[in-house]
Amino acid sequence: MKLRILGCGTSSGVPRIGNDWGACDPQNPKNRRMRSSILVSTADTHILVDTGPDLRQQLLDADSKRIDHVIWTHEHADHCHGIDELRQLYFALGGPVPCHARPGALREITQRFDFAFKGTGPYPSYAQPFPLSDNCTLGGITVTAADMPHGSITSAALRFEYGGASVAYTTDFTGLTAKAMECVSDVDIWVVDALRRREHPTHPHLAQVLGWIEKARPKRAILTHMDHSMDYDMLSGELPDGVEPGYDGLEVEIG
Repeated sequence: MKLRILGCGTSSGVPRIGNDWGACDPQNPKNRRMRSSILVSTADTHILVDTGPDLRQQLLDADSKRIDHVIWTHEHADHCHGIDELRQLYFALGGPVPCHARPGALREITQRFDFAFKGTGPYPSYAQPFPLSDNCTLGGITVTAADMPHGSITSAALRFEYGGASVAYTTDFTGLTAKAMECVSDVDIWVVDALRRREHPTHPHLAQVLGWIEKARPKRAILTHMDHSMDYDMLSGELPDGVEPGYDGLEVEIG
């Protein structure tokens, strides 16, 4: 199983519009961050998590020609407003792309983008909706999901297992429920939102995340959804062993 970090930035990305790099060194390409998304794949199956506004460039950078399934963590714009890029993937599959989300998020996304799911005029639908259950199998990859609080909505914690390898992904949340903690515990890799060092009302901050990592005991933890205060080299120098900042394009083979 392979993991690729397609993007590890916030809803604003890094740099922010106005060429605002904050505390991030603009000379380090690992500080240039598109909106958060990952790709989990095997030889036969490619699962895309979230379709943010940067999706076209992310898939071009990954040389990705086919997506077999999409999972949305939640319905916020930076995680689903690149949905129209699935039109090109429709042709690669020869039909609508299967798209999965927790029931509440799925209702919101299908209403917002009804043209993608119903088609319009001569244009066919290019996305097929499926509720994401607590446990399912997509193309041989076992997927476990659990709800986490994220402001007034929830976001899905995800765990992917294949051939004895395991990856967890959690973004856009303020706390780990008991079921979410089960999703992330004792995995090979946990990709986890660490927005910034200061507290935030709808995202975890760095000290919180390091505490959860200590409890969950992943073999390796990769930070994502980082804002422009989180310089890659500064973080690399202060994080404990087994924890690292992510960067766009990071690929890891597991198992």
